[in-house]
Order: sequence, then C-alpha cells, then structure tokens
Amino acid sequence: MDLRAQYAKIKDEILAAVSEVLDSQICIGGPKVAELEKAIAAASDCRFAVGTSSGTDAILCSLMSLEIGPGDEVITTPFTFFATVGCIARTGARPVLVDIDPQTYNISPALIEEVVTPRTKAIIPVHLFGQMADMDPIIDIARRHNLHVIEDAAQSITATYKGRKAGSIGTVGCFSFFPSKNLGGIGDGGMCVTNDEALFNRLMVMRNHGSQPKYYHKYIGGNFRLDPIQAAALLVKLPHLNAWSEARRRNALLYTRAFAGSVVQTPYVNPDCVSIFNQYTIRMPKRDEMVQHLRAHEIGCEVYYPVPAHLQECFACLGYKRGDFPESEKASLEVLSLPIYPELTEEQISYVANTVLDFVERG
Repeated sequence: MDLRAQYAKIKDEILAAVSEVLDSQICIGGPKVAELEKAIAAASDCRFAVGTSSGTDAILCSLMSLEIGPGDEVITTPFTFFATVGCIARTGARPVLVDIDPQTYNISPALIEEVVTPRTKAIIPVHLFGQMADMDPIIDIARRHNLHVIEDAAQSITATYKGRKAGSIGTVGCFSFFPSKNLGGIGDGGMCVTNDEALFNRLMVMRNHGSQPKYYHKYIGGNFRLDPIQAAALLVKLPHLNAWSEARRRNALLYTRAFAGSVVQTPYVNPDCVSIFNQYTIRMPKRDEMVQHLRAHEIGCEVYYPVPAHLQECFACLGYKRGDFPESEKASLEVLSLPIYPELTEEQISYVANTVLDFVERG
C-alpha cells in the first residue's frame, strides 16, 4: 500500500488539523477525541463510541469492561491477526477456537455451539478482509447461552450485514485505525462502539486506568486513550471514507474480471454483505512462489495470515495441534492479498493482474 498517494491529496488539511491540536496544547483527550467519537458512533449506527490507543486495546478494553478473566472462555477463530486471540489470553481467559468458512474466511457459525461450555462468556467474530461474519446465527447462539458478542471489526468499519453496520450488532464493536486500514490514522488508534450505555460508561473509565474521578480507581484499567493528534487526522479522513471504500470495491471488480476463468480463486462476498475490501485476497496453489514472482516485479503483496493462532508457539499451552482446524490451516498456505488501495490506477491494476496470470500460465 502506498500511503503517500492518499496523504498527498489531503496533506494541507492534515497539517492544519495537527497544528491546531499542537497550538491548543490539549495533548490528552479533549474536543477532537470527543468529536471523532461522536462521528464514528454515527457512522456505525451506534449510540456511543470510546476512542482507544489501538484496535488491540479496543478489544482488550472491551474484554476487561465485560469482566472477562481467569476461569472464563471466549470463542473466536484461529484465522485472524494475533491481537484477537492474544487479548483473550492477556485477560487470563482461555481462547476457544473454531474453524472458518472456507469461502469468507470468517468464523463458521455452525461450529460454535458445540464448543460452548458453562465457562463461556463471549464470542468474538472477526470481520476479516472487510466483510462481516454471518452474524444472525452467532447472535442467536449468544442469546441462547447468555453470551456477549464482541465484534472484531478492525478491518471492516462501515461494512454491512443485512443493512446493519459493523460494530452495531453485538454487545460491542472494535475498530482499528492502523494506517493501512480503510480509515487509517498517522499512527496507532482504535475505537469501541456500543449501544449499551452502562458498558459505554465502563469503557470510558477502563481506558483511563479505571479511575473515576481522577486518582480514585474504581477498576484496574489501562492506559487505552486515543491521542488527539490521531483524532484530528482521522476527522480529516472520515468524510472521504465512503468514497475510498467504493474505490476499493471498484478495484476489486477489475481484479475479479481479470482473473475470471483462471485458477486464481477470487474473494467471495456473501450476498447479505457489503464488503469494504480492506484486503483483496486471492487463493491459489504455489502461493509462496507467487509472492517471490510479484516482488521481483516490484508489486507489493502480503500474506494474511501465514500461521493460524493454534499453531503459534505462544499458544501451545492451549493444547491444539496441526489438523484441528483444517480450513484455517489450508487457507494459511494459499491466501495472498494484492494491492487494493483507492489511488490505484486501472493501468496499475492491469499490471498486477497480468503479472499474476503470467505466473499462473507458466504453471
């Protein structure tokens, strides 16, 4: 991803917004953070939003605010960025993993209920690559067992499922403003959104060391505050978000048309969903050789993700083994994400697609 292309178009606005924060010398919290929280809540069809220091901390703050900890279990997917599973483990709770739907790469709802136990407290569906998980059956399971649903929507801000926005369906939704996201900051940042006022109040306290009022600590919280400089930059970018996501969908369509009839498996989008294509992830044999081929032709690409959580060394204590989640393991060997950012030209997309097809045709 070439972040410079986006920055060049809004550089003056970004510099002015950051300068405004610096001139105010309100360096923690303040009006910019509050303004962004209000705007993200509205964009997500939620009543409340709480800015956090990263998408990781949004998940961690949510788990802590829901009082999830030692002795508890949280169900999620092994095919995700480390933070999803890592945050569960950091609370002292046990991550319980469920395999993915091989078409969408999102958690398979059909496999969730069989791993629910009396210790289960929450489900974390991950809306991967810009597409939301199949939420209705997940919510049904959660209601039957009185479980929280924490939407890991780090890659899917404003994506929809049956017309409902990411983050608005579960107990709480978590966004990331990592620079490569559709709505990316100029550093780390994140956000929790919810329609639960009591949870909102707890999140607000928890992100600030659990203190209320200052120096009086109701909970053992953390330093999860969103920087106002990040908020200022994001407020400049937010009005462009829908157009940027639409441009990603346009680019995705160009790729999909170019790969039609080849062995390249293009992304599947559930008819109930509108994806924001945070990644355009193809699937193919000889993936690692393809990576080398693309990089030799100066094309950026990335593997999301080469090692599922259950095979990570740090999670060996969970007791899972190779073969336990075959769809996640197979995907980790075959997926490859191509450039999809909005500023790509049709000529660049054609170059990427033709370079992929040249490799495929050579076998």
